Parts: sequence; C-alpha cells; structure tokens
Amino acid sequence: MSLAPPFTKESANVKVKKAQDLWNGQNPKVIAKAYTPDSIWRNRSTFLSGSADIEDFLTKKWEKEKSYRLRKELFAFTENKIAVQFWYEYQDSHDGMKWKRCYGLEDWTFAEDGKMCKRQMSGNDVEIDESARWFTDGVDVNEVDISEAHW
Repeated sequence: MSLAPPFTKESANVKVKKAQDLWNGQNPKVIAKAYTPDSIWRNRSTFLSGSADIEDFLTKKWEKEKSYRLRKELFAFTENKIAVQFWYEYQDSHDGMKWKRCYGLEDWTFAEDGKMCKRQMSGNDVEIDESARWFTDGVDVNEVDISEAHW
C-alpha cells in the first residue's frame, strides 16, 4: 500500500499510526526525514521551517517533555491532507516533573512523495494527577479507552 497521496481511509489511518509510532520513538533526526527539507510548521505559537529547525524543535521538546507517550487518531482526510486528533502525556521537566496531558488537533499537507510539507498543531496542556494517566508503562496507547468527553 502506498502512503503517498491520494489517500484512502485505509492509507490515511496507516499514515497516522506510522506518525504516532515515529513520534513515540523520540528520535528527532529520524522524524525529520518524514518531512520535506523545506517543510513549514506551526506548533502552537512557534513557527519554523526546514529539517534543521524541526530537529532542533523536537530535541528541545523532549528535553522538557519526559516520559512522553502519544496517541494519534484520524479525524478527516482529502487527497493530500490529513487531520489528526491527538493526546499525549508527559512529565514537565520545567515544572517540577508534574504530569500533564496535551489535547490537540493537527492538519498535515503532503507532497507527492508522501513526505509532509506542512504541519499545523494546536494543543492545550492540562495538569493531571499521576493516578489519572492513561498511557502508563506497558500499556498499548492504541488500546486505551478514551471516553467521548475527551474526544
């Protein structure tokens, strides 16, 4: 199955889960290869472009966000675009290692070769008690029951 546009529901779902797994690997150099060299991003209030900026951004992200675990789900798609809903949990090394969960949406645009050429992310962090975590050690993020109240 091709993971380059045009997308079908099946290929869009596979693309989303591959991105989820890639980000859960937390390797900025490997992740940056999934984007075009001139890819443009908006991540919350940060605007960046290009592989070097992506690597730097992700390196700093995971210096702050320890114990990071992410789940992405397909929200919608067109021929060369995918929208994703996501949740991730982390310990904030800049805030006393408090547990936080980010809720958000991303929209992605893809080049003909299947690499992402544009990524926009909007997200909100919520402090949570450790007992409220979904993505604990050993749990498959894809199997966690996320209630409708959190979708």
